[in-house]
Amino acid sequence: MKFRNFKLVGYVVYGRGSFEQLDEILNPHRKAGQPMVFLVDHYFEGKSLPNRIPLRDNDIILYVDVTTEPKTIYVDELASRLKQEFGSISGVIGIGGGSTMDLAKAVSLMMNNPGSSADYQGWDLVKVPGVYKVGIPTLSGTGAEVSRTTVLTGPTKKLGMNSDFTPFDQIVLDPELTKDAPANQRFYTGMDCYIHCIESLEGTFLNEFSKSYGEKALELCRKVFVEKAMWDEESDDQLMMASYAGGMSIAYSQVGVAHAVSYGLSYLLGTKHGIGNCIVMNHLEEFYPAGVKEFKYMVEKNKIDIPAGICSGLNDDQFNKMIDVSMGMKPLWENALGKDWEKQMTRDRLRALYEKL
Repeated sequence: MKFRNFKLVGYVVYGRGSFEQLDEILNPHRKAGQPMVFLVDHYFEGKSLPNRIPLRDNDIILYVDVTTEPKTIYVDELASRLKQEFGSISGVIGIGGGSTMDLAKAVSLMMNNPGSSADYQGWDLVKVPGVYKVGIPTLSGTGAEVSRTTVLTGPTKKLGMNSDFTPFDQIVLDPELTKDAPANQRFYTGMDCYIHCIESLEGTFLNEFSKSYGEKALELCRKVFVEKAMWDEESDDQLMMASYAGGMSIAYSQVGVAHAVSYGLSYLLGTKHGIGNCIVMNHLEEFYPAGVKEFKYMVEKNKIDIPAGICSGLNDDQFNKMIDVSMGMKPLWENALGKDWEKQMTRDRLRALYEKL
């Protein structure tokens, strides 16, 4: 039997105020005449956080539009612009939620790999390391800070650049950066972590490595979204570590039905990842009965609205596009349903599920 030998994040710093160490962290990786490029979620434009970024010499801040999830064409545009302006760069630092961090990972890879990022959507297609890259989450839940993928929507599919060259070289986990996140966004992103855990812990790929991290992440999610009466600093600390542990859990297993179905929504309708997972999870009693019951309790307790009817009015071609994208997520379906998943999850059954959303 061959065991999976996977790459972890190189360095991790955790703690309130750890963002202030960024200058010290970056300095050894600076190359003469080559800037550090800070990709910052456009949400922070005009706010105080960019003023704290330790710019030196010809470093630049690029505010990235993450209104929709990252597209391969956007990654290619950013990498092409940086190559034209600077030739080479010292590194890429992503500051924001999962989409911003995914953009940072993808741009880092495309600075050193030829062609389009769409050429690398799949497993282990990236052959050359990217430039130095740092992930700094300002939302907690996606696990993008620790994952070996960067999820992108391309011309024909939504699929990550899954490779050993994708993980960050450094992550900075500072819970203070998440304190002003809007309640709805915090919930949707936090539920991405909760759903990671349910899918990992109930999947056929489960092992003690993924179970250990998944159980801890689930415990932290429950403390934040089930047990607490109100949000506090400890909630930010706990959810940030839940995100990290949840990401580690799926690193050695996989996600499942909710993610496989939400990929189709994102590809066709542009539904953002966190909210897409919530929309799907709301209808997955047949797959995760206990998890869906607890999920619905958390939705009610935290007074969150989950959109409904988003697939009403779609035509056959549109349904088929979503089904094609979803059915392409073979490792996810196999984790959820086993090796004979194609006999269980037929196109008709998946169409019926989409029609409920």
